[in-house]
Amino acid sequence: MKARVKWVEGMAFMAESDSGHGIMLDGSPEIGGRNLGARPMEMVLMGLGGCTAIDVMVILGKQRQPVEDCWIELDAERADVAAPKVFTKIHVHYVVKGSGLDPKQVERAVKLSAEKYCSVSAMLKNSVDITYDFEIRSN
Repeated sequence: MKARVKWVEGMAFMAESDSGHGIMLDGSPEIGGRNLGARPMEMVLMGLGGCTAIDVMVILGKQRQPVEDCWIELDAERADVAAPKVFTKIHVHYVVKGSGLDPKQVERAVKLSAEKYCSVSAMLKNSVDITYDFEIRSN
């Protein structure tokens, strides 16, 4: 896997993935950014959410669960130091919506993703306290 990050202007950069997709990154206005794109640490957090969301949907699909919607809410805390301001805690809240969902199957999917399948979570878990929970919403 490869990626390329190219300076655009100020603190803005265009990040391009090996699969041909691009996303704008930018620094905060405090360091000269113009808020043109996500911050790199936000991308890490979104990457975690995307990785585990895909896992959960794949697992629930294999379980033939009637998922109508799914989203992940992530809440992160960063180190209270000048630098590096790494994540110290991340809470991942899964919301799965559908009529007739089996709570045990949803719990199993969340646990499998969080503890076994999510590559981003696996990379972060030795340095970040990651907790998770889930809720089921029906119509």
